[in-house]
Amino acid sequence: MNTDNVSTDRGPALRIPRSRGALGGLAVFLLGIWGALIPFVGPYFDFAFTPDDAWVWTSARGWLEVLPGVAAIIGGLLMVMSRNRLVASFGGWLAAAAGLWFIIGPFLADTLSIGAVGDPVATGDLKRAILQLTFFYGLGALILFFAATSLGRLSVRSARDIAFARREVDARTALPGGDHTAVADAPGPVQTAPRTSETHPRLHKPGLGSA
Repeated sequence: MNTDNVSTDRGPALRIPRSRGALGGLAVFLLGIWGALIPFVGPYFDFAFTPDDAWVWTSARGWLEVLPGVAAIIGGLLMVMSRNRLVASFGGWLAAAAGLWFIIGPFLADTLSIGAVGDPVATGDLKRAILQLTFFYGLGALILFFAATSLGRLSVRSARDIAFARREVDARTALPGGDHTAVADAPGPVQTAPRTSETHPRLHKPGLGSA
């Protein structure tokens, strides 16, 4: 068994275009920012849970909103920026865990003794429902949706991925002993130097003394 062929095939198989997880990763990233910041800036707009004071830290906000929000931000960044299938998939699973925690965290807060979620600052049922959806349940469902769809795309090796991997293999083989990393990161195909008269016999002009 040729180990060189195995390592060569395994490397390109893990390489993906950055656009593969860009859309879902960007959505998860933005939703994570919302989830981590809304409990602190929401009181400015009368859109909050108690305590309805801006930039007030509580144990419940840290465990139930900041922690999953930061996890979603990190997961979204990994999904957007990584060109490695395993790293991007790890970001997707991290984002999925963050979305799940946004959904089930409020139900487990009392059991785990991590603090009380608080009451929605609302006088009507509609605003109360909107607060619960945008702070926890709906937010978590959206993060979980985008993370799951991105994981589904990352788990499939498409024709575009194969073409992308072949470009990188061709780029590495085109420069013997060269810097493979720089070539692999190049977006376009590798251009070789034009042939001269020494390498192309048709370009050689006969001398004046030739018959």
